[in-house]
This record gives sequence, C-alpha cells and structure tokens, in this order.
Amino acid sequence: MRALPLLLLPAALWAGATQAQQVNRCTDPQGRTVYGDRPCEAMGARARLLPEARPAGASGLYRDSCARRLSEVVAQIRAAVDARDPNRLSGIYAWGGLSSAEATRVMDRLDGIVQRPLVDIAPVFPRDPELLPEGEGGAAAADAPPMFAEVPARRPRPVALRLEQTLAGGTTPSRTLLKLRRQYNCFWISL
Repeated sequence: MRALPLLLLPAALWAGATQAQQVNRCTDPQGRTVYGDRPCEAMGARARLLPEARPAGASGLYRDSCARRLSEVVAQIRAAVDARDPNRLSGIYAWGGLSSAEATRVMDRLDGIVQRPLVDIAPVFPRDPELLPEGEGGAAAADAPPMFAEVPARRPRPVALRLEQTLAGGTTPSRTLLKLRRQYNCFWISL
C-alpha cells in the first residue's frame, strides 16, 4: 500500500507541469489568429497585441457621453457638416421607435443635410410661427392663439434648431428644422 502513493507522485508532478504551459495567441502573415504553446516567432507569426488606449479627448466613433448643453449639439452639427459625415450627425439623433425603413429614410435625410454648405444654426423658440400647424403661418400667425400659456419672466428654451444652408449652386437657400428633445439629461435631435 505504501508503494501506491509513490507511484502516483510522478504522475501528479507531470500533470502539474503540463497545466503550467502557456498558450500564445498570435497573428500569422495572412491575418489569421493562431494559438500555440510555442513562441509566436517560432510559429512564423507575431504576437497579437491589444489596441492602444486612446488618450482622453481623442476623436473617434465612440462617445462616452452625450450633448448636455445646446452649444455641444450645435458644435456637433457643425462638425458633421464640415466633415460631410452623416454618421457623425446620426450620433445625436433620437432613434427610439423607428423601424428599419424609417431609419433608412432618416439616414438619407441626414446625408442630404451634411452635403449642403452650412450658413447658420439658429434656435427656434416655442412661439416661432414655423412651429404653428400648417395654414397658420405667415401673416395669420400674428392672429393665431398663443401655443403656450404665458410663463413668468423666464428665458424660453429652444424647441428646435433651424439650419440655414445653401443648395449646390450656393445661391439657393435651404432651411431644415431639427427638433430638440431632452432625454436622460442629454439633448437629441429629430426631423
């Protein structure tokens, strides 16, 4: 009976040695991931490194925060138009509740917006005639009942942003109204 533990001791030591081996994750010259117990260079590959972390404030597709001030929304719209990048503009769009077909139409409209030269971005306040229902704009807007009850002397908050742009020739004006929505303590736009 005493010989049995002595016979099992080499087997236990051998099992412990095999578990201690390292598995290397490497990338071969064709870009495929290769796993092995040998060093990457011995397998004709290179070590697969994690991507470097971006420094704080670096630009990229991922944003770890949202636009909490209206000035940030305006800056993001300007940056998207300057870069002619509808994806950048879509980052501040309120996508909730849209079907795939609706989202495709919205992306087409956002693409059209960023392709036109930007002249100005102006806030739209609740009493602006542009927000009155169809048929009540223009001269009739002065006679229309107020949209909101009088509020104490508080500075009104904008409910939309009006983008003043020009069409291809640069002489024909184009106007787009982006509605503002505040949700989760962030500003979002919609068409």
